[in-house]
Amino acid sequence: MTKRYDQTYFEKWYRGPNRIGTEAEVRRKVMMAVSVAEFFLRRPIRSVLDVGCGEGAWFTPLRELRPRVSYAGLESSEYAVATFGRARNIRRGSIGELTALHTGRRYDLIVCADVLHYVNDRDVRHGIAAMSRLSRGLLYLEVLTAEDDIIGDLQEFVRRPSRWYRQIFARNGLTFVGPYCWLAPELRGSTAELEGSSAVTA
Repeated sequence: MTKRYDQTYFEKWYRGPNRIGTEAEVRRKVMMAVSVAEFFLRRPIRSVLDVGCGEGAWFTPLRELRPRVSYAGLESSEYAVATFGRARNIRRGSIGELTALHTGRRYDLIVCADVLHYVNDRDVRHGIAAMSRLSRGLLYLEVLTAEDDIIGDLQEFVRRPSRWYRQIFARNGLTFVGPYCWLAPELRGSTAELEGSSAVTA
């Protein structure tokens, strides 16, 4: 059965008794990602690209923190785009299509939360390469691995070891600086010794 990201899916996992996160949890993630991005950019963020954004859960807390921030969401769900696309600037697309995104624009913060572990190997590799190219600040890459104790949506979940992701991130010049937080290649080398690391660990 092909997985469908329709209204029923979002009602089940984002608003029902089986919900995988609360609004408060999303706000904490947003606050952390924005703070880390601005710490290394040394200025307020001005632009955000949210890849696999779903209904655009990051949109409102981002605008509350930074009212003038430019937000762009990319989502494969027809339902999410039809319902929230205009109000939250979400357009149709997937992580695998990022390589075809020809734009001169680069983003202060790129978000890809709870997406990579549902995507095939090829699209992960191409997507990370594209996000690395599009970023000039921070990438928030929230991904679960084979080592994690996972509760929630397991349909089409791909169990990959953490080392597999670290190798791809490092290969694309990303530097680890905090929970799910990776610096863009152009900021590589701008960190103090204990601020970040691109090392691949077992």
